[in-house]
Amino acid sequence: MPQFFLNKRLIVLLVSIIILVALIGFSVREREKLSWPEQFLKDTTGFVQNIFHQPVQFVAGFVENVNDLQHTYQENKRLKTRLDEYVKLKTEVQELEKENVELRDILDKKESLRDFDPIQATIIARNPDMWHEKTIINRGKIHGVQKDMAVITSKGLIGKIKITTQFTSTVQLLSSMDPKNRISVGIYGKGTIYGFIEGFDQKERLLLMKKIPYDVKIKKGSEVVTSGLGGVFPRGLPVGKVEKVESDQYGLTQVAYVKPSAELYDLNHVIVVKRKISTTESSSGAGAEGDDL
Repeated sequence: MPQFFLNKRLIVLLVSIIILVALIGFSVREREKLSWPEQFLKDTTGFVQNIFHQPVQFVAGFVENVNDLQHTYQENKRLKTRLDEYVKLKTEVQELEKENVELRDILDKKESLRDFDPIQATIIARNPDMWHEKTIINRGKIHGVQKDMAVITSKGLIGKIKITTQFTSTVQLLSSMDPKNRISVGIYGKGTIYGFIEGFDQKERLLLMKKIPYDVKIKKGSEVVTSGLGGVFPRGLPVGKVEKVESDQYGLTQVAYVKPSAELYDLNHVIVVKRKISTTESSSGAGAEGDDL
């Protein structure tokens, strides 16, 4: 009896294997139509996949977008940092180029001042409330700077030394409204025309050359230079060019509006001019010293 059940089980196993192989062969072979169990299985599998596919794709896309956004933010931050560095570097290069040009001009000017002792200086302070009045340089008595010395740039005269200390000096600019700020100047051509720089037209940003004889004719564009009559300022330092000429309020003299040769608003590097004056010149020019106050 046990042997019979054992054989029966073996027979069932063999039949099952045969049926399974037949089903596999039946499923693998090419067919135009599927059986209903296969259709059911495929439809069920496709439906389940479709249910889970959309959320999975959405989550995966969201994570990918977040990563891309984070990478974009970090890259944008790096680019902004590099852009700031570039702007800073560009500004520094422009400042260095400007300073280089100024220093070269100053050097050329120093070589041309053969009859004077040039003292190179740098602007270290300027009060915004007195921008057109005065400025402070980093040279003083210890460097040989004295009161009333002319101060120039490579373009022309900007003012004179007003106050000196051991290490710094205050420069009174040509644009100062101080009534005592008078510079003896001249226009040289067929005939010499003398006058004084007194005052500054802040609206038109022009110097005022006063006390010009009423009967002389001055052309627009005429060069105005220091006359040297006071014995303090050297003769021939460029002051500016005449823009226009008008009669004064009394009609006795003329006033010339002079555009400064030097830039008075933006100043960085300057030269203090110490004039070499012989004893004879000093004694003969003493009487005119009051012209350059």
